[in-house]
Amino acid sequence: MKIGGYQKNSRTDFPSKNAIVVYTQGCDWRCPYCHSRSLVMPARFQPAVPELEFFAILEAEREMCDAVVATGGEPTLQPDLASFLRRIKALGFATKLDTYGGRPGVIASLLDQHLVDYIAMDVKGPLAGYSRFCGTAVDPGMIELSIELVRSAGVPYEFRTTVVGGLHRPEDLRALAPLVSGTRRFALQSYRPPAGKAVGLEKFSAPTADLFHEAGEVLREHVEEFIVRS
Repeated sequence: MKIGGYQKNSRTDFPSKNAIVVYTQGCDWRCPYCHSRSLVMPARFQPAVPELEFFAILEAEREMCDAVVATGGEPTLQPDLASFLRRIKALGFATKLDTYGGRPGVIASLLDQHLVDYIAMDVKGPLAGYSRFCGTAVDPGMIELSIELVRSAGVPYEFRTTVVGGLHRPEDLRALAPLVSGTRRFALQSYRPPAGKAVGLEKFSAPTADLFHEAGEVLREHVEEFIVRS
């Protein structure tokens, strides 16, 4: 595993769990508003954290933490993700996967092996024009397939959309509603610009209050549990 870092004792990343968050290096998307570029752009990678160090942290924290969240970057790009999660579960930790949903085959395999206890999938926008939100060519059919896999997984899940000022338009959010309709848990998130000046991110901002409110009004009625993270 290419581990870019980790965070101990997170109480917000895994519902009802005290988790250790592990950040993987690498992503094949180039979302224009991404400010986790140190985990996405190879030229910005720091030396990877050795797995031995990470599992030593798990052993040390097992009295305080009961879960591990694999996030990124994009964890499903890691060829040894399954064995990594299997080892974590063997230690008695619950596991959560954060994913962009672009690799449904990996998601299906992890679920078939019962290696994931919770899934959070980003839904970046409506399927029409999806590539505009991820900065690269994306087959929207793969996103739709991942959504269906997650819905039928038999484990707790959530979909989440980050509303970005300068990118999302009201019509994007209205078109998103049918895609997430019937979802058990959906989180609407407000984009947070990085502190200081970030080259390439100048045109993106937190959404206006009106846009964020409209997004909530449009999407709330389509899902069972609606969460706002501003």
